[in-house]
Amino acid sequence: MICILLVAGHGTVLETQIKVYEGLVYMDFSRTLMDERGYGSYVSMDMGALPPFWLAYLSDPSDSGRIHSNIRQRWLSGEPLVVEAMRTFAELADRARVALENRDWTTLAQLMDQNFELRRTVYTDECLGPGNLKMVRLAKKFGSAVKLPGSGGAVVGLCPDPTQLVALRQAFQEAGCVFCLLTPFNPAANADPPTQRQAAQRSGPGTGP
Repeated sequence: MICILLVAGHGTVLETQIKVYEGLVYMDFSRTLMDERGYGSYVSMDMGALPPFWLAYLSDPSDSGRIHSNIRQRWLSGEPLVVEAMRTFAELADRARVALENRDWTTLAQLMDQNFELRRTVYTDECLGPGNLKMVRLAKKFGSAVKLPGSGGAVVGLCPDPTQLVALRQAFQEAGCVFCLLTPFNPAANADPPTQRQAAQRSGPGTGP
């Protein structure tokens, strides 16, 4: 099962929540919503015409604990760089939602690149690690947008020029990585999705930004 996630605001336990909803989901964890009812807003989006996303990962993936080692504490301490970055991540998610709805893949690719560069600024190259940075550099050689989909050890990309995908796959495989085109699971053909409250209850309480 492949799930695609857009997040706006400060949310947690995201991996569990997307497993509940499945598919392409826009999540809003604004402080107002969380304070008022204890869970965010979840919007399932149209998956009818997604662009060709791809995924590559290292055979020896990163330790997510290392990548996230001090971000929560920096957030709780009110560090301006981290607080502003989280706000910007939310804005990028809002803009990505519009790009997806308009099928504007050029803008979506630009937003993916901006997401990675912002993450790089906050987490630093030392924290992201040479393996992740190597995969990002490799993708950019072929003109592909690229970002980290999670804590590390993998990258997800969008190649505006589909004719580059064969060469891109070969380059990643020669670099010792696993490369695959994504075929997102569309839950629309299955049972009705859970209510927002049910999803929040199944995934548990939040713990940070």
